[in-house]
Amino acid sequence: MTEKKKIAWVTDSTAYITQELAEHPDVYILPLNIMFEDESFEDGVDLTTDILYNKIRKQKVVPKTSQPSVGKFAELYEKLKTDYDHAVAVHISSKLSGTYESSVNGKNMAEFEAEVVDSKCMSYAITTLINKGMEMAEAGSDYKEIADELRQEASNNENYILLGSLEQFYKGGRMSGTQYLLGSMLQIKPIIRIDTSTGEFELFERVRSEKKAVKRMIELLKNSYEKNIISQVQIMHGNLEHKANELKEKVLAEIPDLDIVIGEISSTIAVHAGEGTLAMIWNNKKR
Repeated sequence: MTEKKKIAWVTDSTAYITQELAEHPDVYILPLNIMFEDESFEDGVDLTTDILYNKIRKQKVVPKTSQPSVGKFAELYEKLKTDYDHAVAVHISSKLSGTYESSVNGKNMAEFEAEVVDSKCMSYAITTLINKGMEMAEAGSDYKEIADELRQEASNNENYILLGSLEQFYKGGRMSGTQYLLGSMLQIKPIIRIDTSTGEFELFERVRSEKKAVKRMIELLKNSYEKNIISQVQIMHGNLEHKANELKEKVLAEIPDLDIVIGEISSTIAVHAGEGTLAMIWNNKKR
């Protein structure tokens, strides 16, 4: 009989899946669902962001998203039981999606020893936590220790987002009608963030133009950089690679040695944030 591997890593399609994670034999990704009026897709499986943006442009309809079902998670954990001792799952903030809850209920149904971690965020912040967990596993930490550390680590994340579409964000129920009206009437470019103490979206600042908003985000990064050790900054975008590259150059002009990764937001995030979204994410480690 083959010996079981120690830890499986579970996440969802709101995470930024690097090539390393995509090719890793112990990483399992459950996709969220994206529903248009006439058809349903699985994020990253049968729907790319290109197809998504095209459909939204043509149909002028914002699709809905839903978490993977408890049954899907139970099925996955049941399968993992045969090959692994434990699992560590890291998911999108429980305040933004029911995915975390589905994962918890799924592992309980499968009666599998898994620790489910609320990232209090999404996108590359999840990736950072999984990478940290894997390093800890390599160093010999057990799955409970890893999960406890990742829960602590989640609050060290800092993120700022310039939405590509105020309208989509509003239609997805992520902002009040008043905020939407003010933003669209006054042509304000709001900087939003996910507050990692609550895991919820909040309006961080109203800025008059995209140029000023980008400048402000770099300022916020510099403030954090002075107080913390920041090993990497992730610039995430919604079909806006040229602007992501411009932002990278601007950041490097201020902080020359910083490691900067550019990546694209997943389809699920793009449904709410919209094409043209630009975000910066980093992890603060106290000096």
